[in-house]
Amino acid sequence: MKGFSALLLATCCTAMMAQAQAADLPTSVGKGEGDLNVVAWEGYADDVWVKPFEQQSGCKVHRKYVGSSDEMVALTRMGGGKGFDVVSASGDAALRLIFGKNVQPVNISLIPAYGDLMPELKEPSFNTVKGVHYGISYEWGPNVLMWNTKTITTAPTSWSVIYDKAHAGVITVPDNPIQIADAALYLSHTKPELGITDPYELTQPQMDAVVSLLKEQRPLVKKYWALASDEVDLFKSGDAQVGAAWPYQANTLRAANVPVQDTIPTEGATGWADTWMISTHAEHPNCAYLWINHVMTPKVQAQQALSFGETPANTKACAEMDTMQPGSCKQYHADASAAYFSTIKFWKTPVKQCGNGQNNCLDYAAWQRAWQQVKQ
Repeated sequence: MKGFSALLLATCCTAMMAQAQAADLPTSVGKGEGDLNVVAWEGYADDVWVKPFEQQSGCKVHRKYVGSSDEMVALTRMGGGKGFDVVSASGDAALRLIFGKNVQPVNISLIPAYGDLMPELKEPSFNTVKGVHYGISYEWGPNVLMWNTKTITTAPTSWSVIYDKAHAGVITVPDNPIQIADAALYLSHTKPELGITDPYELTQPQMDAVVSLLKEQRPLVKKYWALASDEVDLFKSGDAQVGAAWPYQANTLRAANVPVQDTIPTEGATGWADTWMISTHAEHPNCAYLWINHVMTPKVQAQQALSFGETPANTKACAEMDTMQPGSCKQYHADASAAYFSTIKFWKTPVKQCGNGQNNCLDYAAWQRAWQQVKQ
């Protein structure tokens, strides 16, 4: 109860602080300051759209890539949070950055593309608190099952393949505590008696069952990958033949003529929805707004989507995608219905408060400890 009261107090104070901060939002975007420090997922600041931005804005882009949300949060907090201007945070990092005061409220009236976002992504709970926007939803997509079609000739339809001893030594999965949710989602289908209804809301007994499964998987894993390029290299060398991946790796490998295929298994999939956020201590706030406006245009949204294999948040990107690659709008679900969107279990920061009103779920710190237990 003490912890819950403290959380309520913190939430209340945070909301009051957010309202005060919102009153200080910028009212216009001035001339760029000449530089922009970006912390992003690998592939999110590609020269294809970075170079035109630099030419148009005069803002020189300096990039730092990360392989996990934990690494992203740690990097943005280094040096008192003064080392970056913008960050492409996923749902399992965004709230940590908001409540950690690492990012500032954003004036959505300075982002013309905001009005064209999917309704579900205009003010999602992972980047909007008490009506205050701390970022602009960018792109989203599912975490997929990927395999080498030359060595695994029968297409798998279940996540069971990455827990199967038949593939010992050639399995790879992300090195990330949020990977626990993938195992939880699998168990919610294979062991319904555990009562897992949300893979991000786990009680201790449910977590114990998930950790047990992941410990059984541990000796089967060739390597836990940190960067997308790590997994690409594993599949190129043949050291890995099946694993959890992003569509980006599958597209990259196919472009390199590596025989891989990917799918969303019958149990469904977890997924991500990313947000561009601005540092509380941004030294180049005008370049930050100019950058967000640039990457939210339909053209860059489409370029990013086709490059990474994900889905744009801007609904007007659909036509651009079909122009660049006919049929890609539907292929990448850029015209997805709300029903499809709701089938993906999007990353979110685990907290003690369960969605059922109980207060016995494990928070993210507990997830981090559980992940370390798995890897021991």
